Amino acid sequence: MSNSPALARRLGTFDASLIGLGSMIGAGVFAAFTPAAAAAGSGLLVGLVVAAFVAFCNATSSAQLAAAYPTSGGTYVYGRERLGPWPGFLAGWGFVIGKTASAAAMAMTFAAYAAPQGWERPVAIAAVVVLTAVNYHGVTRTAGLTRILVVGVLAALAIAVAAVWGGSGPDVGTMAGEGLVASGWYGILQSAGLLFFAFAGYARIATMGEEVRAPRRTIPRAISIALGITIVIYAVIAVTLLAALGPEGVAETPTPMADAVSAGSMSWSTPVVRVGAAIASLGALLALIAGLGRTSLAMAREHDLPSWLAAVHPRYKVPHRAEITLAVVICVIVALADLRGAIGFSSFGVLLYYLVANIAAYTQPAHDRRYPKALQITGALACVALVATLPPLSVGLGVLMFAVGIVYRLLRLRAAR
Repeated sequence: MSNSPALARRLGTFDASLIGLGSMIGAGVFAAFTPAAAAAGSGLLVGLVVAAFVAFCNATSSAQLAAAYPTSGGTYVYGRERLGPWPGFLAGWGFVIGKTASAAAMAMTFAAYAAPQGWERPVAIAAVVVLTAVNYHGVTRTAGLTRILVVGVLAALAIAVAAVWGGSGPDVGTMAGEGLVASGWYGILQSAGLLFFAFAGYARIATMGEEVRAPRRTIPRAISIALGITIVIYAVIAVTLLAALGPEGVAETPTPMADAVSAGSMSWSTPVVRVGAAIASLGALLALIAGLGRTSLAMAREHDLPSWLAAVHPRYKVPHRAEITLAVVICVIVALADLRGAIGFSSFGVLLYYLVANIAAYTQPAHDRRYPKALQITGALACVALVATLPPLSVGLGVLMFAVGIVYRLLRLRAAR
């Protein structure tokens, strides 16, 4: 174990819940419903229930593990402690590659709503630089900005829902389309895998376990609060979008919330929705950078990433080298890559991350157990099922990146010997 200094415990239940909420409400509301509708039509409602249940199973495993191991790194640490170095490495690697791509996608989503045409990539890079600077100056600033962003997003969503249902309201008959199971269970499970991407933000609470006060109480409570609020919000938004646009309409637009509002009697509020989408993307990006930095810190402490990334800033008590390095990588991806498949790729890495979490939680002794083993078994099997139904390109890229990580670690171990 590295002698890297500890991070400061400054977050309570309220701020930890907000960081998780800010991580989840963003990508899902403004992006994930479109590919989910393309996969399952109105069956995305069933997919949402499946994704929420899988997220709940995984959340209980994460909460149980985080209470026993309240340090930075999340499932990377839990996998190492309960299962061994290799499972821990694979979990950490999956988190880092999946969430780095997701962070770039969030930056580009922000720019798509906020930047003038032709300036999307420079604005996305600027957003990464600014939010990295916020994270660099301490986790209390991260929590403070997240509080502002979450309030702004929830206000925009409330206005959007009111705009859609105001006046005569949408034709509820369009919501069902050809039926909830018309696309078959494969399509429904694929929509669940894509929508799971939107629920994964609660992991950010666990990865920041070294900065939470009274972690054995605070982390499980914050995860439950953030996940519960998010499930309710997503259900309301899903019903609203399907009622306003129908399954085909949701599948055909990259901006379903804005289109749903434009179709209603309060189309004047469409700019508010676009601002809300931009704010949501910023909130998700802010929390992603924080979580990626903490997992990279934990991996560097164990030499699974270069050890110089384990440095903690003497004044601000954050993993500054890890965050700056990741910001550079995110900016390069924004500048060079087309990330339309980022949701599927991110889901691949994160689902395997939670597979390790469920297996690790299953091995915990009775005195650390907070939830029945059946939830961990169900969560692990569901992660495998959802990975298997993701788009083939996402699966192929995910397998390739995991192969790169395995080769890297094998070479590092050989050099150490």
